[in-house]
Amino acid sequence: MTAEEYLKHGDIKAALQQLQEQVKAHPAKVEYRIFLFQLLSVMGQWDRALTQLNVAGSLDNASLAMVSMYRQVIACERFREAVFSGDGEPVVFGHPEEWVALLVQALKLTAQGQYLKSRTLRKRAFELAPGCSGTIDTQNFDWLADSDARLGPVIEVIIEGRYLWAPQQRIHSIIIETPVDLRDVIWLPAHFAWSNGGESYGLIPARYPASYQSDDPLLALSRKTEWKNCGDESFLGFGQKIWVTESADYPLMDVRTIQFNSSDEAATGAEE
Repeated sequence: MTAEEYLKHGDIKAALQQLQEQVKAHPAKVEYRIFLFQLLSVMGQWDRALTQLNVAGSLDNASLAMVSMYRQVIACERFREAVFSGDGEPVVFGHPEEWVALLVQALKLTAQGQYLKSRTLRKRAFELAPGCSGTIDTQNFDWLADSDARLGPVIEVIIEGRYLWAPQQRIHSIIIETPVDLRDVIWLPAHFAWSNGGESYGLIPARYPASYQSDDPLLALSRKTEWKNCGDESFLGFGQKIWVTESADYPLMDVRTIQFNSSDEAATGAEE
């Protein structure tokens, strides 16, 4: 079977072995190098993925823009992992409000296994967070949240080489592109219209942090989602990101548009 066929069946290791043989046989074929970069990224082998990116850039000048972009994206993903491990703090889009600061503190406690304390902070954060109604793929909602308790009403985004938390009241709308490349199962391209009138093109992390560490390759490929119950009605996600409203669950890969009814004149961009 080809590497693509192995991937279709969810066999990442066999796909990697087959693709490495193809690269060895055709070392100057840039398409194989880009494919290998994407597959290694799915597996969380960031250093090896960067090596293949650099080789692709050296083989074909037409790929340099993509190479430059995804170098930054990999750096953002590594920083994201540090954030969820409690070793970093996310940059917040717009002025950081108290409820977001509480979410960040709760995330650090969760990373330390202090679930009861983190739940207390998170509950307070959710009470303070402004409610944002809207539509998701034409379906109305009164509220929308990430199913992962660590995030709730913030949207993770990667924009211009920065990993950000975007509170929903900062967002007017999101248009999410249909996934077409293997890398899209990790970072899904999207267009953002902000409540201050600005617009950005960026990426949304499509899977929860460290999903590639599971023995189940379908989690790494964003084809399923599993949950870790922290014993306090809070669940930590692995695999494909899922948003939830009061009436339904929405796997990220299936969502194309979100529009919020919020109006936030104070949002002025990303502030450290």
